[in-house]
Amino acid sequence: MKRRTFLENTALASTSLFVPSFLASPFGKKTERSRSGRNLVIIQLNGGNDGLNTVIPYRNDIYYRERPRLAISQQEALTITDELAFHPAMDALRPIYDQGHLAVLHDVGYPNPDRSHFRSMDIWHTASDADEYRSEGWLGRYLDNHCTGCDTPYHALEIDDSLSLALKGAERTGFAMSNPDRLQRATENRFLKALGNHQGDDHDHEEVSYLYKTMIDTQRSARYLFEQAGKHRNTVRYPSNRFGDDLALIAKLILADTDTRIYYAGLTGFDTHANQQGAQQRLLKQYADGVSAFVRELEEHDLLDDTLIMTFSEFGRRVAQNGSNGTDHGAANNLFLMGGNLKQRGFVNGGPDLQNLVDGDLKYRTDFRSVYATVLDHWLETDADAVLGGRFDRLKVV
Repeated sequence: MKRRTFLENTALASTSLFVPSFLASPFGKKTERSRSGRNLVIIQLNGGNDGLNTVIPYRNDIYYRERPRLAISQQEALTITDELAFHPAMDALRPIYDQGHLAVLHDVGYPNPDRSHFRSMDIWHTASDADEYRSEGWLGRYLDNHCTGCDTPYHALEIDDSLSLALKGAERTGFAMSNPDRLQRATENRFLKALGNHQGDDHDHEEVSYLYKTMIDTQRSARYLFEQAGKHRNTVRYPSNRFGDDLALIAKLILADTDTRIYYAGLTGFDTHANQQGAQQRLLKQYADGVSAFVRELEEHDLLDDTLIMTFSEFGRRVAQNGSNGTDHGAANNLFLMGGNLKQRGFVNGGPDLQNLVDGDLKYRTDFRSVYATVLDHWLETDADAVLGGRFDRLKVV
C-alpha cells in the first residue's frame, strides 16, 4: 500500500490536524522565500453566488424583465458606471474600486458547464475540463513541481478545518487550520505530544514511519503558525463574524512575514434557491465589510502592492428568477481581483451579456483557467502551461 493511500484510509487523515503533507524542514529554520515575496489570497463564495445581483446591469431591460421581483431597483443599486452598479450591501467596496484596486471580470466559466455544486467545484479546483477527473488541485500541482521555497506545508494555508482539493498535490499539499490557538492546544495534547516525540525512524514499516513524521510535521506547523499569529495585533477593526475573523488571521500572518504565501478562505451560504434577497444581502455585506477591513490593513502597512486577492464562486445563477423568489444553478459568473498592482482596473470586459444566453444561462466569455494562467505566470512567476497541463490565454489584468 502506498503512503498516500495508507494515510487516506486512516482515521487520522480525516482531521485537519493530520492533513497529509510533505516533510517539513527542522522547526525554526528559515526557508527560502519566493522570488517576489508576493501573497496570493483566494476567497471562495460557496454555493454559487448570484453574480447578476452582485454587479447589477441596472440599465438593462432584460435584467428587469427576467427578475420582476428579485431585481435590484435603479434607486437601490450602488451606481458605479453608466451601466453597472454594485449591490447596495457592498458599499464598503466602493473606495477600493475608486482607488483603482479592484478589477471585475464578467462571464467567467468553462465549456459545457456542470450545475452540480460538487462537480463544478472540482472542475474549478483542479482546472480540468468538464469531462475530465483529476485528483490534484491546480495549486497543489504548483506546490509539487513549480514552487520555489515551498518546503513547508504552510506555504499554502487554508483557513478552515479541512483542506480543499485546490491545495492538494500528488506529493505536496497545503495546510488547513481554522484557529491557531485551538490547533496548538490540540497538538499539545499529552498523548499526541508523546507520539510525536517518539522517533518514527525506529519503525521498519514505511507507512507507520511516515505517519509519525506527518504527526511531527503537523505539530511543528501548528507551533510555528501559533507563534507567528501572535506577533502582531490587527490595526483595523474587522467584522465580528467568522469571515472577518478569517481575514484578520490572514492579515496577522502576512504582517508577521511568515513563510506562507498562498492563503485560502471561504464564505458559505450562497445557494439561494428561495428568498434570496435577505440571504444574499447579509452575505455580500459580510464579504464587502471583511475585505474592506483587510485591504485597509494591508494599505496601512504598505503590503497591498504585494498582495493579490481573487474571489470566485463555482457557478452563477440563472438569469430568470424562479417561483420561490430565488435563483437556480446557472453557469458563467463574475470574478473579482483586488490588489495594489493591477494593470487593468474596473469592469475589464464590460458587463454581463444578457442577449446571448445558452439555455437561459450566461455564456462564458473568459475561461477561468485563463485567470489561473495569468495568476501563475504574472503573479507567482511560474510556468502556467506546465501546471495547468495546457495553454490558456493570459489576461492583462495582473
